[in-house]
Amino acid sequence: MTSSPDTAFAALHEAARTAVGARLFTVTVLDRKAGLSRRAYTSHPVDYPTSGTKPMRSDGWTEVVIDGAKSFVANTTPEFAIYFFDHALINQLGCHSAMNIPVSDGEKVVGTVNILDVEGHFTPERVAKLEALVADHRATLLEAMARVPMEA
Repeated sequence: MTSSPDTAFAALHEAARTAVGARLFTVTVLDRKAGLSRRAYTSHPVDYPTSGTKPMRSDGWTEVVIDGAKSFVANTTPEFAIYFFDHALINQLGCHSAMNIPVSDGEKVVGTVNILDVEGHFTPERVAKLEALVADHRATLLEAMARVPMEA
């Protein structure tokens, strides 16, 4: 790959937006050594800059997405507010549902694709389409994620 990681992330963003809609779209990469989740791509650079990090944590979300390598889907704010400290900002952006899709290298989850939209957005059909999109882009995502700088 000769293009920047942003090119791969932007292509997936556009594919998700076109397929089912994506009001807020981010990609995070896990920095296990530093114990952080690093935002590598964002559709909203003012509200969610790529310099953003969150401590890796151990909770129900982590059990599903990071440990279980399964998508997290919440179609209402109360469903995700217990895990997302920034739920008020998410709501201010018009997002009241969230989906986090893990990206695995075959051994462990290395990052997530995060899509947020209006309440009730993530129907079973939309979830299936988004998971298929991420699966189709997996090789490119893994290559791009591996090229994201891990320094603070």
